[in-house]
Amino acid sequence: MGWEFFLEVLIGGLLAGVMYSLVALGFVLIYKASGVFNFAQGAMVFFAALTFVSLVERGVNFWLALLVTMAAMAIFGVLVERLVLRPLVGQPPITLFMATIGLAFFLEGLTQGLWGAQVHSLELGIKDIPFMVGGIMISQFDLFAAGTAGVLVIALAIFFQKTRIGRALRAVADDHQAAQSVGIPLKHIWAIVWTVAGLVALVAGMLWGARTGVQFALTFTALKALPVLILGGFSSIPGAIVGGLLIGAGEKLAEVYIGSSLGLNIGTGIENWFPYMLALVFLLVRPEGLFGEKHIDRV
Repeated sequence: MGWEFFLEVLIGGLLAGVMYSLVALGFVLIYKASGVFNFAQGAMVFFAALTFVSLVERGVNFWLALLVTMAAMAIFGVLVERLVLRPLVGQPPITLFMATIGLAFFLEGLTQGLWGAQVHSLELGIKDIPFMVGGIMISQFDLFAAGTAGVLVIALAIFFQKTRIGRALRAVADDHQAAQSVGIPLKHIWAIVWTVAGLVALVAGMLWGARTGVQFALTFTALKALPVLILGGFSSIPGAIVGGLLIGAGEKLAEVYIGSSLGLNIGTGIENWFPYMLALVFLLVRPEGLFGEKHIDRV
């Protein structure tokens, strides 16, 4: 195995890691605004992808189906704030977390009730065909997915850093009560954040659906994002990106090199458990993640 093969594996892992980051980004947005881990993020990815592909299969124009799905995710965000979050303002985080578990099961059932449970193929016009660059094979679809995720992340970073709503979000993330005391409408911020998280879920669902098919298994993308969040930190957008890159590269390199050194065949599943082992090490060394803030409880 020469350096060309090593770079090929590394680049493939990094490109896959960007897609992991995209899923983790939805968790980070909601956690920053409410301090709650959104267990329903995987169900949101499934709902968005299946709604979009079902509309396309029923003859709706691609771009019109995309706009309709975006509108559906925006309505979903508003309804979550109105019906779930608003009645629970001031409750302990565990209460909100349990509410997102119930929301996940409800959304999964609603999705399959509306569109069925069969597997759908999704074509975005980008073939998963590798091409050669300096003797290194790079997946065309992975490159497209990474570019799409990168543009989305940059747009979100500008939105949250440069706009008034973004500054309000950072204030809410720091202290809910203090933000409310200076006139920042908490309910509006939560609705916006859940809407943005829904749009991120749509992009993630389309990319993952084009690669693996639109099916119930998309709900488990939430589990894939957990090691990313642990490495990068639950409240950091840059952390989600770096964590995704580390997990993507780590699992691919572990599959090829650690698996071969242990006498295992490629495809034996080491890439499924290695990210969680890496996350466990980070929990022992740096529990708040690479970009997370340390919390000091004063007694």
